[in-house]
Amino acid sequence: MNPFIEKIQSINTIEDAIAELKNYTKITPKLQEIIDFTIKAHDNQFRKSGEPYAVHPLLVATITAYFSPDEAVIATSLLHDVVEDTEYELDFVKDNWGEDIAHMVDGLTKIVEIRESEFSSNLTTSEAKTISSAMTFRKMLIASIDDVRVLLVKLCDRFHNMLTLDALPELKQKRIAEETLVVYVPIAHRLGISTLKNHLEDLAFYYIYPKEYKKIDDFIKEHQHAIQLTFNNFIANTKIILEKNGYDSSKVKILSRIKHHYSIYLKMQRKGVTIDEVLDLLAIRVLVPEEIDCYKVLGHLHLAYKPLISRFKDYVSTPKENGYRTIHTTVFYNSKIYEIQIRSFEMHKIAEYGIAAHWKYKSGAKNGPNLNWLKSLEFSNENVEEFYADTKDDLYSEEIVVYSPHGDTFNLPRGATAYDFAYAVHTDVGKNAFECYINKIKKPLLTELKSSDIVSIKTTDQPIPRCSWIDMVKTNRAKKQIKMLCSHRQKELNELTGKNIINTIFNRYTDEITTAYNFDSLHKVVNNLDFLRNIKKQIETRLIKEHGLVTRFKILASKIKKYKFDNILIYSNFSINSVSFDHCCHPKFGDDIVAFKDGNKAIIHHKMCDKAYKKIKSKKSMLFCKWTKDTLYPYKMVVSLANTKGELARLLMYMSKYEGYILSVDYGREKHSYRQYCDIEFEINNSNVEEVRKIVEQKAKVIEFFSKKDAYNK
Repeated sequence: MNPFIEKIQSINTIEDAIAELKNYTKITPKLQEIIDFTIKAHDNQFRKSGEPYAVHPLLVATITAYFSPDEAVIATSLLHDVVEDTEYELDFVKDNWGEDIAHMVDGLTKIVEIRESEFSSNLTTSEAKTISSAMTFRKMLIASIDDVRVLLVKLCDRFHNMLTLDALPELKQKRIAEETLVVYVPIAHRLGISTLKNHLEDLAFYYIYPKEYKKIDDFIKEHQHAIQLTFNNFIANTKIILEKNGYDSSKVKILSRIKHHYSIYLKMQRKGVTIDEVLDLLAIRVLVPEEIDCYKVLGHLHLAYKPLISRFKDYVSTPKENGYRTIHTTVFYNSKIYEIQIRSFEMHKIAEYGIAAHWKYKSGAKNGPNLNWLKSLEFSNENVEEFYADTKDDLYSEEIVVYSPHGDTFNLPRGATAYDFAYAVHTDVGKNAFECYINKIKKPLLTELKSSDIVSIKTTDQPIPRCSWIDMVKTNRAKKQIKMLCSHRQKELNELTGKNIINTIFNRYTDEITTAYNFDSLHKVVNNLDFLRNIKKQIETRLIKEHGLVTRFKILASKIKKYKFDNILIYSNFSINSVSFDHCCHPKFGDDIVAFKDGNKAIIHHKMCDKAYKKIKSKKSMLFCKWTKDTLYPYKMVVSLANTKGELARLLMYMSKYEGYILSVDYGREKHSYRQYCDIEFEINNSNVEEVRKIVEQKAKVIEFFSKKDAYNK
């Protein structure tokens, strides 16, 4: 562990905490005043460990000072618990130390971690944990949207709490550790503060999986001497290579490192390997004066060692979104594999401290973390768990870098598709995308991208909703835009469909009755038969009033009747004698559907079908339709049929009388046999397996018969 962290962990007195703070920041009169106030405000308060409470804000300020020289941030760290835990209010902070510090303290006060115990007892422990984490996560992001420094202080606060977690009961240790891993670590990662992220991960790992942590820790301790000797040999050889090529050893620094415990554990889980097989357990960092030196050093090392080309990444020319810039390469030396990271001293500072290295915290600062992601988050989503799941995925995922045809770079999470890329370019590009080219080859929009792909998106003039794609895209932005576009299209379709259904009912009297008689909320007609009948009645009343007795007789002879066809119900004042499904969209049972009137036929489309959309917009005659409430149960059977003409057709016709829906038929005959065997999958509105089997047995010899629902449940 870092000596600084070990020192912080060992301090338990106010005097020692102040002395340590002085090692990392100059104590100005303003800071001294705040230190004195903090000690006074928390007087007679003690932590679970028994130490004076003021030790905590003093050490949080010390940790903050380690990462950032900003006096206002250090002052906020000292005051972060004052408003919440003492008698002093925010106005006192504002009056004494200004708006800037008060604004940050206010943000921190609003981030109160939600506890599972606060939720209904109807929730499981797992559900309560998810919701509490999601709400804490959301509060943190909302509180920091105007000032990202709030997140830095909160991360340092949580870090010190994790360093002193051993004073709490075991269950509470685990709960706080789990919250740290799922809430705080992703934010530290996105802010680029790798030092904090790695230590938070290891501390959480220690409490959540103590046995696994111990195994890795024991391995490292047991092999520490051998590892150090290996490092020394490799570093010495690397120094010789660089000196031979003109690099002054005083201007180049080489650091050795072993992957941190949680990183090793994750790699073991991902690859299904033991700790001995984690290839890049051994790694060195080469720090050089200038950016161009990264590439020069890379060239010298690749010529001296044998590189693994598949494990090369250049984050100098294409930085990660959190500002991380380093060249990664992996090489062979003396039958061992080493990861080498090459970066400038400035890049090293940004990689270790992230946003904290940029004391002005300006969005879009040169080579700094991009903070636009924070401002672009949509907090309106009422489903906090969904917001948490989506946003966390965006914050804490492995990245790939892809290019536009013009050479613009885009960082996307691993697993992102060309459709995700389209939305990353611009919302309108995503909405209107209809095809894509990856490396000049035409590919489907849902093709998964690889690092260094060049992607070109072709667009149309009109948005194309793709509602079924929402679970096939990776980025939060694409998911939200698909959801918004589909919601907008659904509203438009409901409104137009409602008008078309009403106009069709009254088309004996006029072409567009809804133009003559204006009604609100016609979108409700689509799903509410009672609402449809009520609108019909209101229009009829007006027609009778305006057109007299003849109209009354016509209307009375035009009642809405129910027509049932298999598992489709049609309600119409016209005679409907058949239903058919158009071939363009193949709606399945339970999908949203619409029905068009074609003479005495009803033509069914999926509601989101493009062909249906054009028909709806062109005001084609439409009918109220819905699925029956009957539940269809899936079955599979193998039957033996006599080898006579039309035997299969007779069986299928017989099953149709019982409203059985055939899903698939696999038909064949055994050699030298006069009997034919047939695999049939079908659905029927009967859950009793024996009853359905007896129905079939009256027309065929059943070899095998079972409910697919039961088979899936097994």
